[in-house]
Amino acid sequence: MPLQPTYTVLSNPVPNEHGDLYVLFSGESQTKPDHLIGPKVYDFYLMHHILSGSGTFAYAGGQYQLRAGQTFLIPPGQLISYASSEADPWRYRWIAFEGRHAEQLVAGAGLDSAMPIVDTGTNPRVAVLFRSIQRTFRLGGGAAHLRAVGYLYLLFAEFGAAGPDTDSGSAQRGQDSEALTGDVIRYLSTQYAEPISIEHMANALGYNRAYLSRIFKQQTGITPVTFLLKLRIDKAHLLLRERLELTIEQIAASVGFQDALYFSKQFRRFYGQSPTAYREAMRRL
Repeated sequence: MPLQPTYTVLSNPVPNEHGDLYVLFSGESQTKPDHLIGPKVYDFYLMHHILSGSGTFAYAGGQYQLRAGQTFLIPPGQLISYASSEADPWRYRWIAFEGRHAEQLVAGAGLDSAMPIVDTGTNPRVAVLFRSIQRTFRLGGGAAHLRAVGYLYLLFAEFGAAGPDTDSGSAQRGQDSEALTGDVIRYLSTQYAEPISIEHMANALGYNRAYLSRIFKQQTGITPVTFLLKLRIDKAHLLLRERLELTIEQIAASVGFQDALYFSKQFRRFYGQSPTAYREAMRRL
């Protein structure tokens, strides 16, 4: 069954008052085979992220074959054209932006005029951030401009981390895995007291749960579930020693356990004694 062309675009509902950095609009499209834009120029930056399919981007006398996972940036005033392939027309999301700080932001991510293309491979956060800007404009409100700019900065942080070539082999993949592991550790270390789940964390970080768990275990030797459990028990161990006025139930709740009996069982598993026995030992010191 052939792909059905789609087109959605949403404009920033908040006027550009300061001129420092401003997202004009954001959109998404499933293109037709051989869908062609240009040759033409824009008076703002226009950035496309390819979700699927392939096509060509003609810029500064060169023609580039692009595929899913790549992002191409069109600088203002440059004559360009781009077209989806006939056999596998691309689906992409785009963002238009401008402002006094736009050029500096672009340069800081390595997207210079010589090669305004970045490959983020299978990194799912890029597509999520593009979509987040669309959602921000759809929801509207007086803070839509600030949210959109925030997401734009996060996008360029991803591009800067990717560097000019994300196909550089195992070293880059190792760096990506370390970054993901760091994200998970920071998330759990701040949210351990809340009724979180690994599924919710994966969604919040923009990853598939199975992929996130696999990479985390490769890097640490334990699963995120085990890491969270140990983190909670270690926090409880500290509270039992330092906050003698708190009950066992209060300590369990303070570190994210809804069931005090389950907390006691897990505490004994890690420390070889019950929370009550450990506390009594602390009182005798």
